[in-house]
Amino acid sequence: MKINFLLLVCLLTLGSASIVAAETDEDLLFNQDSFAGWEGNLDWFRIENGAVVAGRLDQDIPRNEFLCTEQEFADFELTLEAKLVGDGKNAGVQFRSKRIPDHHEVIGYQCDMGWQGDKPIWGALYDESRRRKFLAEGDPEKVKQAIAGKEYVPLKIRAQGKHIQIWVGDVKTVDYHEQDDNIPQSGIIGLQIHSGPKCEAWYRNIRLKKL
Repeated sequence: MKINFLLLVCLLTLGSASIVAAETDEDLLFNQDSFAGWEGNLDWFRIENGAVVAGRLDQDIPRNEFLCTEQEFADFELTLEAKLVGDGKNAGVQFRSKRIPDHHEVIGYQCDMGWQGDKPIWGALYDESRRRKFLAEGDPEKVKQAIAGKEYVPLKIRAQGKHIQIWVGDVKTVDYHEQDDNIPQSGIIGLQIHSGPKCEAWYRNIRLKKL
């Protein structure tokens, strides 16, 4: 009886550990060494110091370019760090998005990065190639404080059902509930470099936890 009881305790403990591991399982979405699992126009993307670098500093960016996952995701929490270098002031992270057939653009939600004039748009929720507008934005002064002095800006995107939340550092910039039943609840994740002046967008430590 004693042996059976100890065996039962061990099994319950292992089971609990498995449940915790499943609840906190987080995958490195970009392996830092190759573009395995990703697709895009590699003329505009490279790997440097374990980060995805989009764009170049020696040439203007003629059009929007996206490096996208081959896999689609529905409910998840995505974390990463990003920075912008150069004259351009716009990039972003696509999610629940789709490639437009025979086109360089994608359609879907974007966690924006950069500036509009003196206003930071880091962590704003933009609807790329669809409604073509900001759906939600953070408080500019709080966003400025969140990115002040940081080379890399921490970003977190949480999408669960129709509820979308975004953080820049510890500042929540978006708490959005989708009202349109026709908007897809799953799709690819993409890293953007926006058309415009010479610029690089760096993305690193890209991790995803399925919810």
